[in-house]
Amino acid sequence: MPLVGMALIVLLDYVSGTEVTVEPALTAVPALAAVVSRRTWYPLAIGLCTEAAAFLMAIRGDALGQSVHVASVFAILLVATIGWVSATLRLRQERALADAQLVASIARRVLLRPVPERVGTVRAAVHYEAAAAHARIGGDLYEVVNTRHGVRAVVGDVRGKGLGAVETAAAVLGAFREAAHQEPALDRVAGWLAVSLDRALHENDHPGVEEEFVTLVLIGVTPDGAAEIVNCGHPAPLLLRGADVHPLELADTVPPLGVLDPADVRPPVHRIALRGGDRVLLFTDGVIEARDRTGAFYPLAERLPRCAAERPADVLERLHEDVVRHVGRQLGDDAAMLLLQYESAPGPELPHQGGVLARSQAPL
Repeated sequence: MPLVGMALIVLLDYVSGTEVTVEPALTAVPALAAVVSRRTWYPLAIGLCTEAAAFLMAIRGDALGQSVHVASVFAILLVATIGWVSATLRLRQERALADAQLVASIARRVLLRPVPERVGTVRAAVHYEAAAAHARIGGDLYEVVNTRHGVRAVVGDVRGKGLGAVETAAAVLGAFREAAHQEPALDRVAGWLAVSLDRALHENDHPGVEEEFVTLVLIGVTPDGAAEIVNCGHPAPLLLRGADVHPLELADTVPPLGVLDPADVRPPVHRIALRGGDRVLLFTDGVIEARDRTGAFYPLAERLPRCAAERPADVLERLHEDVVRHVGRQLGDDAAMLLLQYESAPGPELPHQGGVLARSQAPL
């Protein structure tokens, strides 16, 4: 591009004759080289070529001794030097950003491990979008593990952003990966997470740690299709059965973890029966609180059937694209979606009560 621009300026000077000079326009050539350069020496090399072109134009127009030529020569030299400095700084920042993104990608793979497509009797898929520009990780968390108690999954949202939220998410995920295998009861898993979170919050000293809490929903699916759900102040999951969407709104929930004393966290366990092909979507509030330009929230329950596909990963990809179209810009909050599809033998029909799925509370 700089060479083409220089050629056009020389051609224009040749066509216009010797009465009018366009030599000062050559100062834009090294500036353009600094913008498009991927090498620090490139603006200087283009500057030398531009200086040669300026002298050729001055010789042709018999303007070597004129002030316009002298000013053009010094201006080209100055712009080329500034372009070299700016290109050096820009490329250095790009390398630093690339290194930071690599570290963030590695941290995400360690903290938010890739979810396998098949976990026990469940097909799973996840989609995560961090709100921070160029970020790979934020305050949302998810995990799916296959235990002797069945498939267990968690989706949560840490209040706040930044490194403090990542530290809190890491504490919750580490506790879940251990408790999901050790505790046979799902409510005891939530209690384990509450204890670990309380300890982590007391150990951290970043600003605002005393006001941090975590909303999350736990789900366990046994091989026979019996599903258990524990909700701690989190948006209710959605059950997609065929073309019908049922919000799994629970009658009794507990506040987010970190609000109550860990000894008081005794969430009820609600049970439903899944049939083959049933899909349960767990998500964070970054999805349902995504607003368009008029301030309308994204209607997830309404749009979910339109995004149905054979593979769970395709469903989440379509949902994400639909959310982005609804918002019309980058999401303002972290957004995580986890889709579980039960694929074992069909279970019993889910009874309904007033449009909400029937539920039973496990004894403490």
